Amino acid sequence: MNDQQPGRKLSQSRSLAERALATLQHFLHVEAISGIVLLVATAVALLWANSPFAHSYHDVWSLTVPLPFDGFTFKRPLHFWINDGLMTVFFLVVGTEIRREVYEGALSRFDQAILPVLAAFGGVIVPALIYLSFNTAAGRDHGWAIPTATDIAFAVGVLALLGKSIPGNVRVFLLALAIIDDIIAVLIIALFYTSGLDPSGCAVAALGVVMAFGFQRIGFGSAYAYIVPAFIVWAGFLMAGVHPTLAGVVLGLITPVRSPSPEIVPPIIRVETALHPWVAYAIMPLFALANAGVSFKGMELSGGAQFVTLGVALALCAGKPVGVIGATWLAVRTGWCRLAPDVTWGSVCLIGLLAGIGFTMSIFIAMLAFADKKLLDAAKLGVLFGSLISVTVGLGWGAEYAHRRQKGER
Repeated sequence: MNDQQPGRKLSQSRSLAERALATLQHFLHVEAISGIVLLVATAVALLWANSPFAHSYHDVWSLTVPLPFDGFTFKRPLHFWINDGLMTVFFLVVGTEIRREVYEGALSRFDQAILPVLAAFGGVIVPALIYLSFNTAAGRDHGWAIPTATDIAFAVGVLALLGKSIPGNVRVFLLALAIIDDIIAVLIIALFYTSGLDPSGCAVAALGVVMAFGFQRIGFGSAYAYIVPAFIVWAGFLMAGVHPTLAGVVLGLITPVRSPSPEIVPPIIRVETALHPWVAYAIMPLFALANAGVSFKGMELSGGAQFVTLGVALALCAGKPVGVIGATWLAVRTGWCRLAPDVTWGSVCLIGLLAGIGFTMSIFIAMLAFADKKLLDAAKLGVLFGSLISVTVGLGWGAEYAHRRQKGER
């Protein structure tokens, strides 16, 4: 009896590792393709917003879409349903990714997690300082967090274009860095871009969370059963003055990581596998289509708006690499951490450059930071320029790095 126990534990551990590897491979595959889809959606938005049909671009997103509910109709523009509704599903996937990485992935062990954590903090602090160095004026300083985020889809997608010459540990480092960036971005939104809290809304959100835990305790396995508590959490956050999309993060973090039987795929993997393609191929491109349409006609980069554009762009394409590479070098130099096998300083430079692709999350934070349309457009322009430079330089250095690896150089 005792002789069989170690073998059973080994089998379960191997099964768990295989599931984790399969999920990671699925994640990277979806992200690689979705980065291209996201790029196409961005190009369409820019062309549409600067075409003779530009008025229709804004008219479409302003259309009122009603949501009938028990005799009451909740009306909001289409733009709201995309940014505050569908993006909740995006944040749900972010939450499940964080939960899974903490449980069994790159963030599950302190010695593995500490280096990308420190690198991520460097990649947040330096861009914020660069932005603020250009934008100390009241109003403009509210956008300090815009260049602190990394777009996972774009970054991993660009890395995938470099082919299999890039070692697996480099991909894991970038993935862990981007996920930690998401965690920091979520905390920033909750702490700095949330107005006064309404206690009644917090109570409603807490009720939804309790319902979700109750359903888990009872053993409800169908995802449809959790739609009602999820909607209650979302509505509670909206009532409380917290950005409702953060409800997705909360729900993702409480998704079970263990299944009642070894033969059943854990709920967190089922949820992530089911939703991730929808997020990557539909929700994020739709978000880009609805928000990346910056009109260059009549744009006035004056009155300080030019410094918003400059600050965001420079913080992304220069601040991110300096912060990520600098923090990594300092952590290794002081002996706190070591680079993983096959991760060289050339690949750390590549990770730093790709971390400057802010796009989705940066635009999302920009919309929370600025109510002034002129400043918002200037910030979006900075995100587009900074991300484009990061993509171009990252691909250039990535190609050179891959060539050096093939020649056996470090």
